[in-house]
Amino acid sequence: MVATLAAIALYLLLPQRLLIAPRYVLPALECLLLIPLIAINPKRLTRQTKTFRVLSLTLVGVIAISNLVALAILIHELVYAGVKDGRSLLVAALQVWLTNIIVFGLAYWELDRGGPVSRTQAPRSALPLADFRFSQDENDDAVQEVADGASATSDWVPTLVDYLYVSTTNSTAFSPTDTMPLSTRAKAMMSIQSIAALLTSLLVIARAVSILH
Repeated sequence: MVATLAAIALYLLLPQRLLIAPRYVLPALECLLLIPLIAINPKRLTRQTKTFRVLSLTLVGVIAISNLVALAILIHELVYAGVKDGRSLLVAALQVWLTNIIVFGLAYWELDRGGPVSRTQAPRSALPLADFRFSQDENDDAVQEVADGASATSDWVPTLVDYLYVSTTNSTAFSPTDTMPLSTRAKAMMSIQSIAALLTSLLVIARAVSILH
């Protein structure tokens, strides 16, 4: 919930010209989607219904699409519009980049192995195929102190922090690092995220050089 609220707050702080609707419309919609999710699982993620699954994926989708649209508008503003207030757009680019990390981390967290509830509540034999291969998934034959924390040994499951780490490294290295995508949808999402992060970084660097000169 904290990560979702952070993404919503970052969107609220963007300049109006980067928004596809009046400032509070999309954040209000996202909060409306978030309220029933909290009601279904007020403390811990232990219940998963069809409604919960649809709402959670819809929420992530709305945040992701609105942020990618903001990035597209930002690119247009930086490249074609000749905006004089370049510094505010550089700050906005940082906000878009941070939101990109959060929302894709949430997307990976929601989709991998059936979602966060399935990963913690269902037996491994009942889980859908994995979208990501973490290092813990193959550490069972390593030295003892490493093998003790492996998935097969300790029943380790990835948490939101693990997926945010995957998202962060993908946005900074523009490619997977220690966690590999396995499914087509995971590869597609990581590709979209990498391209978005690369475009943001290149435009920010170009604009910063322009401002310095």
